[in-house]
Parts: sequence; structure tokens; C-alpha cells
Amino acid sequence: MTAAPLLQVRDLTVRFQTATGTVQAVDSLSFSLEAGQTLGIVGESGSGKTATAYALLQLHAAPPVVYPSGEVLFDGADLMRLDEGGLRRIRGKDIAMVFQDPMSSLNPVFTIGEQIVEAIRTHEAESKSGARARAIRALADVGIPSPEINIDKYPHEYSGGMLQRAMIAMALSTGPRLLIADEPTTALDVTIQAQILQLIAELQDRHGMAVLLITHDLGVIARLADRVLVMYAGRAVETGPTKDVFADPLMPYTWYLMRAVPRLADERESLVPIPGQIPSLLRPPAGCRFHPRCELARETCRSVRPALEEKTPGHLSACLLTPETQRAERPVSARRPSAVDAGAAE
Repeated sequence: MTAAPLLQVRDLTVRFQTATGTVQAVDSLSFSLEAGQTLGIVGESGSGKTATAYALLQLHAAPPVVYPSGEVLFDGADLMRLDEGGLRRIRGKDIAMVFQDPMSSLNPVFTIGEQIVEAIRTHEAESKSGARARAIRALADVGIPSPEINIDKYPHEYSGGMLQRAMIAMALSTGPRLLIADEPTTALDVTIQAQILQLIAELQDRHGMAVLLITHDLGVIARLADRVLVMYAGRAVETGPTKDVFADPLMPYTWYLMRAVPRLADERESLVPIPGQIPSLLRPPAGCRFHPRCELARETCRSVRPALEEKTPGHLSACLLTPETQRAERPVSARRPSAVDAGAAE
């Protein structure tokens, strides 16, 4: 008998009630994540990636957020049905999160060590001295130099890369089974980005945890993710094994994203942006939400919502056009960028 996935999201819907109307941030989203695997969620800004991450642990302020439907099953338990006490026992213990901006996520009036110690003692019956020793080990594990000294420094005394490492140390200090990493390399230079991503991969191998990696960087997904979920305007539009999705994208939006990745190997080739803009989620388009920007759109795309269906084994997409039609009608410039090719080949 096959074991159930560690995380199963079913029909998750997230709405924000605002003065100007209801924002349809996430619309009937479903996906799963196995223990020890990495799922990458990718899409443009405003596609619903971070809204999804916050919804899994109900970190949105309520109001304005409402959840009209959906289940978030973690090890069989529906997190959407837990009260605040039940969620507190899971947040930071079984499920940990690394946020986009560590400077705004850490308290500036407490030392790094005090904040890691608090995280440990909130979930475990550990003495202050024992928790401090564990915090030092956690900082050492993520590559913080002289952790026995740097543990007593404040966030403003850390560099950007060190802050992100400290956030990862805090997240891993309680031994989570699932790590949610929301744009963990935002605003870091490319060298530090590579170090942080390599660190997450190494720690995943060491601890055997599942990772939900949220990013707009397809190269990152290609290098680290076992599976990829592509989101657009609050909906899932394609998902499958990373190598399959990148080798043969079956939704126009996915290959538009890939076409927009610059090819460093050929400086003469200009960047090809995605035409148009992501729609307002106050009044999203009917039918396929990508149709106003899609060169292949038919009349039916304007009125019929495509279901997320399996087009090849394990590879699902939400498009009314057949894979054969898409391949035949793609613009010549819709090719895979070298950065994505290199990552998928590793």
C-alpha cells in the first residue's frame, strides 16, 4: 500500500476582502508533496505563490482573508480545521518557514541567539542553557562563523547572507518535517544565492525533510526541485516532474516564462518579455486567465476555464489546446533558455 503524501493541498481558495472588492488570490489550488522531496512553485509576482505559502499555516490576518474552500492535509491532519493552539504546535515545529526578507522577520531588539532559543523552548521542554547550545550548533550547521560569538549579536550586525543563514538555522532548530522557503535568496548577490541554495539542499539530505521552494527563478527550480508547480493569476496551470516540464512545457504560460530567461551564452540575443501584464485579481478574465497575453488563444479560451489535466504520464497542464497544436504553433523564439537547460541536466 502506497503511503499518503506528507502534504496534500486540495481545492485551496484564498480571498482578500478589501475596500475595492474581493481579491481572488488563490483559486481552487491542489497539489501534494512527498516526504524528502522538493516541490518548486514558480510564477510571476502576483501569481499567488506567497499567498499560498501563508495560507498553508494560516499566517494571513483574518480579516481581510477568508478561505471559502480547501483542505491542507499535513500527515493526514487538516490544518484548516485546527484552532490557533493546534496551529501553534505545528508552526515552527513540524512545519518551518523561511521568509523573503529576514530583516523584517527578525526582531531587531533581541539577539539572534535569543530568538533561536525562544523558538526551541516554545516547542520543547529544554533548559535555557541546553537551548543555547543547540542554537550554537544550528548556527554552525548553516555556516555562521564563530557561532559562539555571533549568537549574541543583533540582526543589524549580520550581513544579508548571514541573516538568511540565521533564519534557516532558526527554522531547522526544532527538526521540522517540512520546510517552506519563500524566495530565500531575494536581494542576495549571486554568490550568496548559490551558497544558500546549496545549503538548503545539503540540510535536506541530512535531515530528510520535504521542501516547498517558492521562487520566480526557473534556474533555481531546475537545480533543486524534483517537481514543479507553475502558477498564474492564482491558479495552477502546469505541474509535473521538473525535467519533464522544462523539456516539454504543455501550457503556453510556462514556455513564455522560459523564453523570458536571458541566455548568457549569446549576448546578441535580446530578452523576450512576456507580452501584457498579469491581470488584476479583483476582476480576473473569464475562461483561461492567460488568454489576453497568449499568442495561441482561441475564442473558446476567452470563455471556457481549462481544467488541470494529465497530458502525458505525471505531467498535467491547464490548456484547451492539445500538446501537438502547441508545439506546432509556438513562435520560433519560444525555446528553452540555457540557464534552465543546464540546471535540468544536473
